[in-house]
Amino acid sequence: MITIKSARDLVKMREAGRIVAEILGRLREEIRPGQTTRDLDALAEKECRKHKVVPAFKGYGGFPYTICSSPNQQVVHGFANDEPLQEGDILSVDFGVIHRGFYGDSAFTAPVGEISLDAERLLTVTAASLGRGIAQAQVGHRLSDISHAVQTYVEDEGFSVVRDFVGHGIGRKLHESPQIPNFGLPGQGPRLKPGMTLAIEPMINAGSPDVKVLADGWTAVTADGRLSAHFEHTIAITEHGPEVLTQL
Repeated sequence: MITIKSARDLVKMREAGRIVAEILGRLREEIRPGQTTRDLDALAEKECRKHKVVPAFKGYGGFPYTICSSPNQQVVHGFANDEPLQEGDILSVDFGVIHRGFYGDSAFTAPVGEISLDAERLLTVTAASLGRGIAQAQVGHRLSDISHAVQTYVEDEGFSVVRDFVGHGIGRKLHESPQIPNFGLPGQGPRLKPGMTLAIEPMINAGSPDVKVLADGWTAVTADGRLSAHFEHTIAITEHGPEVLTQL
């Protein structure tokens, strides 16, 4: 069942989203050649303590880290480690918090130093596809209008949409109904209503959409070894259009 958030609920979700955005901004500042994802993970945990929030991912289903840190061909759910990031890498960081009983969840993919033009274009298109999806999050639209907007834009730009992982409702739980694929026909699924809160998160591959999960049971990588990018925002459906909760 899709939960409708009250005005009081949305106040708390705005607070959670702002904290997520602040911490992700702090992490983005530290992404550079020579940095390790384990240090980024430790910084995220330190920032959670500073903001008096609970890391949403650590321990969730047994996930062992505060952030999902996924470089290059890793799509999502990557493990932090001590391997230094290299010039030309890209790094996806997915992060969430629990604040006053509600979740916030967001992700970005950042360049590590100077990156190739092809990698830069992948990041630009993936971020823009999130914007296309959010723009469809209007009262009265169907859920799949979001999905279709992402897919058509991405495929027109020559990239592919991951099918194995999707966006989701969010609120008192990290993953609530409905699931939000980044592909599909328009005009399908439930109508969007004020008070719905969604985590929209395109995961876009440079090559094939196929992925595989490594032996750790979490880390998803592209099947063909090519690059992948991931952007995500938590949003609220309002009478005045979509409100992005996880940006400053």
